[in-house]
Amino acid sequence: MQVSLIILAAGQGTRMNSDLPKVLHKVAGAPLLVHSMQAGASLQPAQTVIVTGHGAEAVARAARDHNPEVMIALQDRQLGTGHAVAQALPLLADATGRVIVLYGDTPFLMPETLEKLAASAADVTVLGFHNHRNPPRYGRLMMDGDDLVKIVEYKDATADQRAITLMNSGVIACDIAVLRVLVAGLSNDNAAGEYYLTDIVAAARARGLSATAVTCPEAETLGVDTRAGLAEAEAIFQARARAEALENGVTLTDPGSVYFAFDTHVGRDAVIGPHVVFGPGTTVESGAVIEAFCHLTGCHISRGATVGPFARLRAGAELAEDAHVGNFVEIKNSVLGEGVKVGHLTYLGDAEVGDHTNVGAGTVTCNYDGVMKHRTVIGKRAFIGSATMLVAPVTLGDGALTGSGSVITENVPAGAVAIGRARQVIKPGLAPKLFEKLKAIKAEKQKG
Repeated sequence: MQVSLIILAAGQGTRMNSDLPKVLHKVAGAPLLVHSMQAGASLQPAQTVIVTGHGAEAVARAARDHNPEVMIALQDRQLGTGHAVAQALPLLADATGRVIVLYGDTPFLMPETLEKLAASAADVTVLGFHNHRNPPRYGRLMMDGDDLVKIVEYKDATADQRAITLMNSGVIACDIAVLRVLVAGLSNDNAAGEYYLTDIVAAARARGLSATAVTCPEAETLGVDTRAGLAEAEAIFQARARAEALENGVTLTDPGSVYFAFDTHVGRDAVIGPHVVFGPGTTVESGAVIEAFCHLTGCHISRGATVGPFARLRAGAELAEDAHVGNFVEIKNSVLGEGVKVGHLTYLGDAEVGDHTNVGAGTVTCNYDGVMKHRTVIGKRAFIGSATMLVAPVTLGDGALTGSGSVITENVPAGAVAIGRARQVIKPGLAPKLFEKLKAIKAEKQKG
């Protein structure tokens, strides 16, 4: 059966106390909306509509950055969830099968839960969860066996109804044709003057249609609407990601201090040291080692490579097998060949380094002229002396060598030695005189 998605992402989220739309606040390096979209994508939906409102342009941009094929509907006035769905339905005019309504601030729904919703035979199916210990102010699902009779909002519930432990998550699956009819018939005759999507349950029953509920663990239904909730969501994501990594054969020497991004991939038998932070877009292949206190974003680390401690790999950094990036090294938009060694205190940006080249401590690729970035190319088995400044664009051939402290501004042929530093001059006895002069200048400035 064909499945389409409507993801509601129009709210401002005033309790976040933020100028940023609520659904754009990030968990594990990705907006909450992206997490919701990823969850829904497990169903391989035929069409996905994002309903925007507050910060519509920014929300639409984030959605399309993640999936350019999504459709965008605008809810220019926030008149309730039913009204939001009504804005999306015209974009699904050709849709058949079922529609699942999700929320852009609910990041943790699991594929198996969404599959249960999609497979339900009822005309309307609501996702619920049980809370036995601390019943929150959610609507209660009133069941008669497997039939969902109605949803009672907390504020309208009696004491007996509030004692019911089956809560409404807000997520609904419905036959698309039925949803069109039920949403069109919604009323805003209530204290808030809003159109509630939950009212379609009673409307369906009144028409003799079937309604039911499926359940999932409460943690899956967590909606984020405060900074505290955002922190809780981050903790939940990281706990899951760490457990999954360990289960998949990754060694985490201090799991609680490692932070994953929403799309981090780490291969079996990789070793991740303490206090490693992964930004989006990072892949670590099997057998690689990431030492303590590294920050990795948008990079690819091949088998047998080692990184750190205290290294920074930025977007476009790619390490081939057995490459080594060491202490206080930063790599950006650069490819390091097999067996390359960059041990200490070095910056390589917009560079290509050939197999088995050694880059000495304090080397810098001077890649930016204030307007444009330029590329440095270093051949295989070259030796870059410590404190070499490589002023791009520049190319060094295979087996080339630079003298320590050199400033390299011209191409270096294969096998050549390049020394580009000023001649050393010694002035006997000048140091004490110079210091006395500088002290006198300082004393005059302090008097003034």
